[in-house]
Amino acid sequence: MAKQSAAESLTVAGREIAISNPQKVLFPEPKHTKLDLVRYYIAVSEGALRGAGGRPNMLVRYPNGIEGDHFYQKRAPASRPPWIEVVELHFPSGRAADEVVPRDAAALAWLANLACLELHPHPVRAEDLDHPDELRIDLDPVPGVTWQQVQEVTAIARAVLDDFKLVGWPKTSGSRGMHVCVRIEPRWTFDEVRLAALALAREVERRAPKLATSKWWKEERQGVFVDYNQNAKDRTVAGAYSVRPRPDARVSAPLSWDEVEICDPADFTLATMPARFKKSGDLHARIDEHAGSIEGLLELFERQGLGDAPWPPHYRRQDSEPPRVQPSKRKSKLPLIEIGRARRKEDAVAGVERWKARHPEAAAHLQPADILVDAMRGRYTTWTRTRINLQHVPEALRPPQEPLDPDEKMRSSS
Repeated sequence: MAKQSAAESLTVAGREIAISNPQKVLFPEPKHTKLDLVRYYIAVSEGALRGAGGRPNMLVRYPNGIEGDHFYQKRAPASRPPWIEVVELHFPSGRAADEVVPRDAAALAWLANLACLELHPHPVRAEDLDHPDELRIDLDPVPGVTWQQVQEVTAIARAVLDDFKLVGWPKTSGSRGMHVCVRIEPRWTFDEVRLAALALAREVERRAPKLATSKWWKEERQGVFVDYNQNAKDRTVAGAYSVRPRPDARVSAPLSWDEVEICDPADFTLATMPARFKKSGDLHARIDEHAGSIEGLLELFERQGLGDAPWPPHYRRQDSEPPRVQPSKRKSKLPLIEIGRARRKEDAVAGVERWKARHPEAAAHLQPADILVDAMRGRYTTWTRTRINLQHVPEALRPPQEPLDPDEKMRSSS
């Protein structure tokens, strides 16, 4: 076991924050430590708090760095300073939990000391937990989609927002996608905001059917998925300036609209963002000045006449929801086979390569989007399921569903 380094104390926003094991390496390639993470969040605290401050946050902790196990923690640690604010949040499951509400740079430093790489704020303020003040457009590319296509869909989403007199604030997701945050007046329920996001997603798909999709089931998606369900209650996305668990310590970077078509997400990292922030400030500094109305999008939903769309797993079946049946399980189902389950995504991806080696003739016909790697969230941790869509493989070459090899099979403990 590596020897722990001595604790270090920092004064942040007038509070003493003890940093335990400050030289613990969280990102092996650039060798960023826990202390580096703490100092990063202090440096960008004004912007990070504009996105996540005053809101309940789910904690995503990486105590052994990005190459170790991580876990989700909705409940604030019982052992916490008395000045750390919490608020009781009620979830669709019927459970409730006290979640952390950061208000200043000291709270961000305290979270970083817990190895919380990411900020995951809910779209509500602590003062009103029932009415979101943010609609979130999450643009998630399927495998094989280029960054240029994500940029094009982002521009289309902006055009839709403009038509409905809403102001969008773009940022890289810190991974492969893009987010657009839209401040709204806090007078609609979660369900209404989700329907507005669904209407927007369908309109983006209508305008660019070869580039974007609003299809919920992964095996039906092509292009960039406009994930309307990120607006369902209890769903969170990485906040502005959030560090992501990528090898290069990439961050979710607020952008100007002029930057959307020219930016490279790899340019925004834990190492580079503080200098950018110092030079340009927070590019979303005026976001709270532009709270808009979603009435137009709700009217669009009615005009579209398509009804509701599937909700995420584990949500109560909605009266207006279509049958929650995957296309692969319908009568006219897609030729989908499951090939493995793993606790770590890296192991799941390695299993895909082993399957390809066993079935080279079938593998030669696969397109990138035919390989479905699903992050399955349990109560505290995630696991990964891998499936293959054989739709592009000639029937004579399609391998049957195989029993999962003991090395490939894993059941979630949650």
